[in-house]
Amino acid sequence: MDWKGRFETQSFREGDLLFAPGGICRHLYFINQGIVRIMSTSDKGDDITHYFLKENYFCTILGSFFEQVPALEGIQAATDVEVSVIGKDAFNQLVKEDEEFKKMFDLQTTQGLLQKIRFKNMLHGHDATTRYRLFLEKLPDIAARVPLGYIASYLGITQQSLSRIRKNLPNGK
Repeated sequence: MDWKGRFETQSFREGDLLFAPGGICRHLYFINQGIVRIMSTSDKGDDITHYFLKENYFCTILGSFFEQVPALEGIQAATDVEVSVIGKDAFNQLVKEDEEFKKMFDLQTTQGLLQKIRFKNMLHGHDATTRYRLFLEKLPDIAARVPLGYIASYLGITQQSLSRIRKNLPNGK
């Protein structure tokens, strides 16, 4: 079965919200082109990037999507993106009808969550320069394509600190 035929294609510009924090996530996205970030805003109004997702990955706010509860996080285009979108009811129907799609979705979701946890754990306890170097080493494609402010937010540092770190690196990345 061609599962992509059940999805509708949509495009977003860098900075556009695919899903705003505080709402109930009623869509699953498959990223055809570009990078999105899962984000939120702190109590102090600071921008927080939780993680990035790029081409050929599914994206949603899992807890909100499956439990239909308000989400603290949102989904924002970190670059211009093209996604394939399916609503919650159509998704539920698709997983009932297509066992291969369900297996693929479950496997990708599980592997993706494990990767994110491992990467965040790897960054834990390191200084800002080391965190940035690890980010460049492990996620070079994302590092080259998203704005520095999003990377700084992901690494838990200010954009000014990231600029200083980059200036002090041998190759200036």
